[in-house]
Amino acid sequence: MDTLDTIDDAAAAEAFRRLVMHLRHRSDAQNVDLMGLAGFCRNCLGDWVAEAAGIDKAAGREAVYGMPYDDWKKAHQTAVSPDQLRRMEESVAKNA
Repeated sequence: MDTLDTIDDAAAAEAFRRLVMHLRHRSDAQNVDLMGLAGFCRNCLGDWVAEAAGIDKAAGREAVYGMPYDDWKKAHQTAVSPDQLRRMEESVAKNA
């Protein structure tokens, strides 16, 4: 058994909420950089929420962003450099 499976659901939910609040606070951490480093970003997390909750992706992403995704993009998303895209593509390839 994986030790992750031994964590109480309430504790796991609290850790998830803390992660989401941290990502909301750190709007300077661009999704492309998160993807380039870890192979996932806020969109992925929102999509996972949607899948787990049986809701559509837009609602899952809004739960993570704290606002509609398009509003977050307008307020926080910056232009992406070729180097950021390269790192993201290399990182995402490791997810397969």
